[in-house]
Amino acid sequence: MEKWFNVKGLCVPDKHYMVDLTDRLKKMKKMVEREEYFVINRGRQYGKTTTLSVLEKHLSDDYVVISLSFQGLGDTIFSSEEKFCQEFLIVVAHYLDFIGLANSWLDKTIKSFSELSLHITKICEEQKTVLMIDEVDKASNHRVFLNFLGMLRDKYQLRNKRRDFSFQSVILVGVYDIKNIKFKMIQDGLHQPKAGEKGNDSPWNIAENFDDDMSFSPIQIASMLTDYEADHQTGMNIVEIADEIYSYTSGYPFLVSRICQYIDEKLAKNWLKVAVLEAVKLITEEPQPNTLFDDLFKNIRNYQPLSDFLYEILMEGKNYKFSPGNEVIEQGLRYAFIRLADNNIRIHNKIFEIIMTDYFITKERMEKTKLVESIFDADVVNDTHFNIELFFEKFSTHYQKHYSQRDQDFIEREAAFLFLFFLQPYLNGKGSFHLESKPNYATGKRMDVVISYGEQEFIIELKIWRGEKHQQKAYKQLLEYMDKRGAKAGYLLTFDSRKKKEIKQEWILVEGKDILEIQV
Repeated sequence: MEKWFNVKGLCVPDKHYMVDLTDRLKKMKKMVEREEYFVINRGRQYGKTTTLSVLEKHLSDDYVVISLSFQGLGDTIFSSEEKFCQEFLIVVAHYLDFIGLANSWLDKTIKSFSELSLHITKICEEQKTVLMIDEVDKASNHRVFLNFLGMLRDKYQLRNKRRDFSFQSVILVGVYDIKNIKFKMIQDGLHQPKAGEKGNDSPWNIAENFDDDMSFSPIQIASMLTDYEADHQTGMNIVEIADEIYSYTSGYPFLVSRICQYIDEKLAKNWLKVAVLEAVKLITEEPQPNTLFDDLFKNIRNYQPLSDFLYEILMEGKNYKFSPGNEVIEQGLRYAFIRLADNNIRIHNKIFEIIMTDYFITKERMEKTKLVESIFDADVVNDTHFNIELFFEKFSTHYQKHYSQRDQDFIEREAAFLFLFFLQPYLNGKGSFHLESKPNYATGKRMDVVISYGEQEFIIELKIWRGEKHQQKAYKQLLEYMDKRGAKAGYLLTFDSRKKKEIKQEWILVEGKDILEIQV
């Protein structure tokens, strides 16, 4: 069977192109060998289920592995302690029977967790068993599940005291941190603490976090492309394409596979850097957003503090450092909308930047809450060419007419948004832009905008005027990024709030490179 790039559900090594997970599996197996209980919390479509499936096979020579999922079990399993115990045993017995392992799990006399605990003791005394449960989020609103975790925790503690037998390892997988499930349920009114019970006591505080970065590195992406190239002999530069895919995805598993899928199936197997960009454009402009984007938009719409936080990073260039216990930051990390770089918050990847920015700009067009207007001049664009100099002339004229008298505070809050708002109509359907994740725009550091239109690419640095010394730094920063992208020309747009300012648009030569300097 010919392999393909799979973006829906579980990936299977003999059917789908996959990255090399060897290092990840070694780390997980080591935790199992140490008899650790651990949790894997990652965002949607981050390869969690695939990792569990491969891990199951990796462990099966040494352990009896029970791999379950709460997806599709419904709510009746959580209706009572007896119901949960019976359904749990049925599911376990059916699973082991299906994979051809004789077992003695099913026992219809068991009706309580104390009886289930004794049953587990008996079985685990005879054989080393690993329990893996996927989609534990589905159980996160049920008190009976808290009791189940509590029972497993007690057995873990007794096992370490050599007073009981229990699972060699228990692995729980989901988006939310299961260790905080009780606190979440109390907040949601789904659990009433008993006398003397602390609300922040975790039913799963014995578990470790699997803290390995499950995003794909450029080397891992290259391993998948090497497998593909062996089948198709396209002549691609594997390292170059892997790096380019990583530059847009930051290794987010679904997005990596989606780009590869589109190049393979929709772009005639044209494995060049320009095709990576075209695939990104197809992904960000899908008429029916994929489930990952649906989930992203749902969370932005339903949680205003998170929406405001992402807006400030993207559209105002604000810089935030990681702060433990900050609910908004923790939520952004939980959903993988953001990531950490040197303890600073970044939007997770360029594709997320593109769709979030487009979302905020489109939302503003509909709500009309800001002092912006949409202007489009057809002379700036045609089917294959974007006249960047004429575009800046149009933007400068527009800005001087409406915003030139605004103060510093307005510029710091709105300048980037105004530029992107003005830009969007010119690219709609034919081009795209993304923001480089280099916050601190409001403190004088750069915000890079990269415009792609056909085969044209324009690297633009947005700055707020803070004196000639900062301006010289801006040239250096722009040149560094131009070198990184192999660009021959760059563009520096400076917003100046001084009353006596120089309005200009001129080409200058800096260290042998052409820079169009625009000051408004």
